[in-house]
Amino acid sequence: MFIKLLSIALNSVSIGSIQHLLPIIFTIGFTIWLIRYSNHNFNEVQKQRVIHYFAWFVSITVVSFHLYRMFFDNYNFKTDLPLYLCSLMALFIPVFTYYRKYLMFEFLVFWIIGGTLQAVITPDITDGFPSFDYFRYWIAHLGLLVIIFYFIFAFKMKPKFKSVFKSFLALQVYVVLMMVVNYILDANYFYLNEKPKSASVLDYFGEWPYYILVGQLIIIPLFLIIYLPFYLSERKSLSE
Repeated sequence: MFIKLLSIALNSVSIGSIQHLLPIIFTIGFTIWLIRYSNHNFNEVQKQRVIHYFAWFVSITVVSFHLYRMFFDNYNFKTDLPLYLCSLMALFIPVFTYYRKYLMFEFLVFWIIGGTLQAVITPDITDGFPSFDYFRYWIAHLGLLVIIFYFIFAFKMKPKFKSVFKSFLALQVYVVLMMVVNYILDANYFYLNEKPKSASVLDYFGEWPYYILVGQLIIIPLFLIIYLPFYLSERKSLSE
């Protein structure tokens, strides 16, 4: 009976299941270890090198998954292109880790923490462990969080108040581009035409198009909440 129950748990990617929680727990431990080890043992060049290699690992995983699907599976350009925000960030994250431009950090810190964190809490995975899709999903989403927290705690990069609005405006550019892509392909990238099938925070925002409008309205408050710890940390350092 125990083995049967364990088998069921290991083949379910529902919220709070073993498949859901184990990658998160592992990544939290790995991130804390990586940042502490880097701060104590690496210089700036070594820090940049290790996170850049890790970014390539994340990006190559996503590319390999899509190439595999194109050649060996029923790949659908209307649904499967890596145009969802997290997948797109995972593809181009090595560009950020190589150039380390502050403007890119301003965008990514809010997009990754605000968007990727939601995907981690409510995973949307077609196939569970040990499928390629399962590993691709967690490596991409959790990998992005590892990278952005590495830049915050290893490179000491912090957003400014105006970064909130820069990131919001840049996100609107992405939304417009996805609207064009959706129109051309008759697709639903960024869930602009329909909510995801799995549970998500969009379920609380009403039906289309209301969930899009509500989502837009809460983006800046969400980004401000993400910015709050940085603001409080800066205030504390100034008062000391």
